[in-house]
Amino acid sequence: MPQFSLRRCGALFILCSALAPALAGAATLAAGLALDPDVAPPTTSITVSGNGFGAGERVVLRFDQTNFGGAVANGSGTFTKNVTIPAAAKPGDHVIRAVGTTSHEHANAPFTVRTDWTQFRFDQNHTGVNPYENVINASNAPQLRLHWQQRLSQIVNNSSPTVANGVAYIGTVDGKLWAVNADGCGSSLCTQPLWIGVGGIQILDGPLVYNGVVYVGAQNSPRSNDGRLLAYAEGGCGAQTCQPLWRGNAGPQSILQSSPAAFDNTIFVGSFDGKLYAFAAGGCGADLCDPIWTAATDGHIESSPTVVDGIVYIGSNDEKLYAFDAHGCGQLTCSPLWTGDAGGTIFDSSPAVVNGVAYVTTDHALVAFDANGCGAPSCSPLWRGTHGIDFTYGSPAVYNGNVYIGLENGIGVWDADGCGGPQTCPPLWTGFGSGTQAAVTSSPAVANGVVYAGRNTAEVLAWDAAGCGRASCTQIWKGSTKDPLVASSPAVVNGHIYIGSADDTFPQNQSGRLYVFDLPGTP
Repeated sequence: MPQFSLRRCGALFILCSALAPALAGAATLAAGLALDPDVAPPTTSITVSGNGFGAGERVVLRFDQTNFGGAVANGSGTFTKNVTIPAAAKPGDHVIRAVGTTSHEHANAPFTVRTDWTQFRFDQNHTGVNPYENVINASNAPQLRLHWQQRLSQIVNNSSPTVANGVAYIGTVDGKLWAVNADGCGSSLCTQPLWIGVGGIQILDGPLVYNGVVYVGAQNSPRSNDGRLLAYAEGGCGAQTCQPLWRGNAGPQSILQSSPAAFDNTIFVGSFDGKLYAFAAGGCGADLCDPIWTAATDGHIESSPTVVDGIVYIGSNDEKLYAFDAHGCGQLTCSPLWTGDAGGTIFDSSPAVVNGVAYVTTDHALVAFDANGCGAPSCSPLWRGTHGIDFTYGSPAVYNGNVYIGLENGIGVWDADGCGGPQTCPPLWTGFGSGTQAAVTSSPAVANGVVYAGRNTAEVLAWDAAGCGRASCTQIWKGSTKDPLVASSPAVVNGHIYIGSADDTFPQNQSGRLYVFDLPGTP
């Protein structure tokens, strides 16, 4: 039989053992916990703030059921502690818990592990690498399967998906920007988007999500080739179809594959008229905004700008890599800081800037330049990489000391340091795709030791990023689309692979697709 003691509890003598659980519950509610931020990728440092604990007591912090830090409350029972989200923390919802070791006060706060792919080539340096992926790896990649697909309107040609705040964005050739639930709809074929952005035609570039706005380049209208930068509210407009918040005037020719990039509240994009355009990120208060400055090259621009350490790098069809001051020059028209002689046409390749080196692809070579220039107006490459007379495609990915680009029938991999001096280097190895052969015009993406790219055989392929110990390595996985054109570049994030293409068994106005691959059992 339980033993009860009769003593004073507050103002009344009662059976204290019966009341103790209620008092303990009330005490628990007094403790509080706040996280900043409360959504972030693995390995992110966050600030945990607690209150309502015992003065001077040690507080244990737990991520789900695992201890991952501790703090000491001050005389007011509060604490602030910086902790790091575990590298192995999987995407989704988690709980961070603080427990007082003396008072046994405790408080919980929800935390979401999520990585955003907010722009073409993932990050500011356009490396094409997601360093936070911890679900898919080289061992389990062969198990990948098509999970779901989003029906769009017309085909996706070159436009690469971005994924931010639980929404995936992609453009179609009829000029529509699609915003869809990044987790799908619970069915294998999703037909209802969150919203659709209209106001231009022929979107071939990848959207940029920056400070609550989605930017994408387009052509003005079927009757006008004028280039337009379109800016939409990230949350849509409350309707199924949304007009832009504002439009940027990007000259007399269309924005093609040049995906916008952001730096210091400025949006940069290249146009087919051969100019780099810089717009104020907030627009100008009118529907149509002029750029705050421009810079001309001597050829068409399909390359996407890359902004690193206050310098904008962009390629041109005139066989040059250009470097401009991202802050402008105090004039409406600016000259380059320096140019690099690439020795071949730079089509839609976006420079990747890593460890002081700018890598870019021409029609037949991978070219590396000192990102700081050479002290002269025109600079020669540090080195070049070729694979015989093969055409080379897309934007380089730089991962773990290697550079990955598309080739005529697979991918090529070079040492990021070249092969010793200013010479032409062969690849370390090439990635071969079995079956029907066609070009890999899709820019490779790398995540957790796996490199992915689309191939124009209605396929997405994956290779072990470390190679196989031989000169030629076969893919470790391939997935199918239902249209041969897979020029979109994959976004690999939160255990999912997003890529644009089409389904040519559907009518033209319903053939566009966003395909999503992941492992069995992935939500």
